Amino acid sequence: MSESSASAHPPGRPGRQPFTHPENLSLDSSCFSSPPVNVLQELPSYRSIARKRTTIPTREKQSGTLLKPTDSYSSQLEGGIAENLNSQSIRKYALNISEKRRLRNIQQTQMKYLSEWDQWKRYSSKSWQRFIGKAREMTTHLELWRKDIRGIEGKFGTGIQSYFSFLRFLVLLNLVIFLIIFMLVLLPVLLTKYNITNSTFVLIPSKDTDVQCTVYPLSSSGLIYFYSYIIDLLSGTGFLEETCLFYGHYTIDGVKFQNFTYDLPLAYLLSTIAYLALSLLWIVKRSVEGFKINLIRSEEHFQSYCNKIFAGWDFCITSRSMADLKHGSLRYELRADLEEERIRQKIAERTSEETIRIYSLRLFLNCIVLAVLAACFYAIYRATIFSQEHMKKEIDKMVFGENLLILYLPSIVITLANFITPMIFAKIIHYEDYSPGFEVRLTILRCVFMRLATICVLVFTLGSKITSCGDYSCELCGYNQKLYPCWETQVGQEMYKLMIFDLIIILAVTLFVDFPRKILVTYCSSWKLIQCWGQQEFAIPDNVLGIVYGQTICWIGAFFSPLLPAIATLKFIIIFYVKEMSLLYTCRPSPRQFRASNSNFFFLLVLLIGLCLAVIPLTISMARIPSSKACGPFTNFNTTWEVVPKTVSTFPSSLQSLVHGVTSEAFAVPFFMIICLVMFYFIALAGAHKRVVVQLREQLSLESRDKRYLIQKLTEAQRDMKNRPDWQ
Repeated sequence: MSESSASAHPPGRPGRQPFTHPENLSLDSSCFSSPPVNVLQELPSYRSIARKRTTIPTREKQSGTLLKPTDSYSSQLEGGIAENLNSQSIRKYALNISEKRRLRNIQQTQMKYLSEWDQWKRYSSKSWQRFIGKAREMTTHLELWRKDIRGIEGKFGTGIQSYFSFLRFLVLLNLVIFLIIFMLVLLPVLLTKYNITNSTFVLIPSKDTDVQCTVYPLSSSGLIYFYSYIIDLLSGTGFLEETCLFYGHYTIDGVKFQNFTYDLPLAYLLSTIAYLALSLLWIVKRSVEGFKINLIRSEEHFQSYCNKIFAGWDFCITSRSMADLKHGSLRYELRADLEEERIRQKIAERTSEETIRIYSLRLFLNCIVLAVLAACFYAIYRATIFSQEHMKKEIDKMVFGENLLILYLPSIVITLANFITPMIFAKIIHYEDYSPGFEVRLTILRCVFMRLATICVLVFTLGSKITSCGDYSCELCGYNQKLYPCWETQVGQEMYKLMIFDLIIILAVTLFVDFPRKILVTYCSSWKLIQCWGQQEFAIPDNVLGIVYGQTICWIGAFFSPLLPAIATLKFIIIFYVKEMSLLYTCRPSPRQFRASNSNFFFLLVLLIGLCLAVIPLTISMARIPSSKACGPFTNFNTTWEVVPKTVSTFPSSLQSLVHGVTSEAFAVPFFMIICLVMFYFIALAGAHKRVVVQLREQLSLESRDKRYLIQKLTEAQRDMKNRPDWQ
């Protein structure tokens, strides 16, 4: 090919090329520097690099090596395998069976020339990897509710499946929290109480405390009405108040064994710190895993389609039912992707007038949301004040319903607010014109702020009542001992009532609303009112907020009611089966599907917000509010946190100096600076990795365009060969 022919056909518009011998098409790097223009110089990747060379000359050599045509995939892969043949498994490489057998033979040949020690190390490494793989395979079969959750995924999509997986995670989390509290607090008390071990209780030594502060009137004995037991069971008062369910039961200083004395106040505080730290680490670990998946899948939408269509099938499926479930899961995922793509195109086609109109509407609707939240908070505040002022009346002075209403008034108001506001937010969100995934996230954010803020409003209202005495002086005890002789137990009772009432509402709505609605829609579908009502849809935001709300109550209440995590575990197990029955028999698949890769990460983020909000009232109650002088393990301490300085004072002097040095400002400031530097380093490293990923994706895109272009040129050459006259 001459230079004149090259000028006649510019690289941007290739003309018909004469057929050349395959030897002339050698994919050598010299093609990038040779003056004649050939097919390889017309590749899209070469033209892209040529444009970059004009702006970034220093990358010329690097660009040429990145797209070296002679470096075929197989040679690069074989070179990488040859380097890592001793440390990596052949199974991880995408090779055919014959190539894997050839590489395995190479491994076996190399084994003969190794020393006995190296052979043993390689054999033990393979055995250990095989054992780990088998163990992971066995643990997947032992996974809780594995079959049920897979069935839900196939019928209703991965969005709803992520809710049930999230519920399973909370069951395991609460079970571990209960085991921590049981081992550190409850087990030593039970071993001593029932004389299982040779141990005795260490009573709290008397201190110069006024007698009025140590008065703790329990429930009166004598004639008790039958309905009083029901009230006690629902509110945590009466006979339940004296059990190990609440804080006031642990009024001991420790447990004395034969060789040591178990410090119960310190163990009580450490159990609280331990379950909060464990919850934080577990949530962050799962959030990071979900964030990685979300980051990978959110980069390229076309790649997501290709993965689902060409690589989404599980070839280990052998049964027809499981194949149908997998078909349904993939179908729902594709529907969610297409729906979000439609919304994205609609946003891109908006005019400036439409953009101004939609943002003005969103501002107005957000003002309505804030007004609704303010009204709910004020209602909860007034209900808590009214309940605390009237709950000390004797039972015989009021009827059964009145007493129960007074006890449960804050819980009723909170439940009504949690029931009404999601419906208001769901109606408002439809007018804001967001994508389905963002609608779920924004609705969850609004509802989580509503639900978790209601708990904080309740706790801070109780705190204000505990520390304010009115005409009664608080200087004697440091808190309102007249109304709250054991205020920790009474806060635990409020958390207990919220937990029980939330479970009652979930069961009542499922049994008396969802199932009758399904019956009416099925057998009375001709009625216009029933047609407007329609069949129940499984609302993911509302259900997720329900269990996050319950988990936040558990985190706050576990300090005041140590057995509350066990109750939460049983509650979430009941909720799982109730929600599964409701989903299978009363609900229909939502017409707007949601992707689980975003939902899993966002659910954990909402749960992390709940954990942070739960830490705030716990920290204030342990560090600022004086401990009760009539009950609990901290009666001889001004605050709960004072047990830590007392324990540190028993350490050796050298260890005390070390602890004081670590907790001083002289250590905290340099440590904070080092942490900031490490964080900046990892941020810069993440940015560099992201740029490399972008370059590799561009390279993959250019290689696919090169393949299409080469196939097109080969097709044209074959067509020219067929159309060429025989006399030539």
